[in-house]
Amino acid sequence: MHPALNIAIKAARRASQIINRASLDLGLIKVHSKQPNDFVTEVDKAAEAAIIEVLKDAYPSYGILAEESGQTAGQGQESEYQWIVDPLDGTTNFIHGFPQYAISIALAKGDQVEQAVVYDPNRNELFTASKGGGAFLNERRIRVSKRLKLQEALIGTGFPYRVFDHVDAYLAIFKELTQKTAGLRRPGAASLDLAYVAAGRLDGFWEFGLSPWDLAAGSLLITEAGGLVSDLSGETDYLNTGNVVAGTPKVFIPLLQTIQTHRSATLKA
Repeated sequence: MHPALNIAIKAARRASQIINRASLDLGLIKVHSKQPNDFVTEVDKAAEAAIIEVLKDAYPSYGILAEESGQTAGQGQESEYQWIVDPLDGTTNFIHGFPQYAISIALAKGDQVEQAVVYDPNRNELFTASKGGGAFLNERRIRVSKRLKLQEALIGTGFPYRVFDHVDAYLAIFKELTQKTAGLRRPGAASLDLAYVAAGRLDGFWEFGLSPWDLAAGSLLITEAGGLVSDLSGETDYLNTGNVVAGTPKVFIPLLQTIQTHRSATLKA
């Protein structure tokens, strides 16, 4: 296992201890609204601080892009390496006691993600990947499903909850895919949805308006598990656009084509 991946796992487990303790008494947690329907808790901040402490201790020169604290440079000269961190993906689920949330940590070199960890503290499921080294769930190799047809596919998504500029396009896509697939699911934590595609639990996924910390780790899991990931134009700029389509090789193409059919002029790739 790559040393940086080991450090990311250590950081994720450190954060999970904070999250699990807090989950025992949700009534004591202070919740703040960053913007409508976008929440942050003291648990998010404490978990992020714990992650950053572990990462900086091991790699002090690496930059960090984290959801709550923003972007921080490493010590000394600017590094080409950057950690991309979501300490608690699925905060809304967490504060409601809905057990679908995760810790997501990725390491990028330039614009290429090289290491990935998505950890589900509820199920003790650790998804990991290294570029060129495959994807794993609790040290067992995982692959995307062998589903061949969109009609047989179970597809994950995320409903718009902050910005509703593209809700009409989204609803049109949702309507068509409801009729063309085996079913749609919206669990509420994008990093886990992407990990589930990598593990074959979902056959595809799409969402608009995500942040790099939602996507970075999960996207590497999928490509290392044999799947495909793109933005809305079929390119690889999803970390910048925040719009993503992913799936098995056979499901990905008709899923992307369906989404492109309803893409409006104002919806960037």
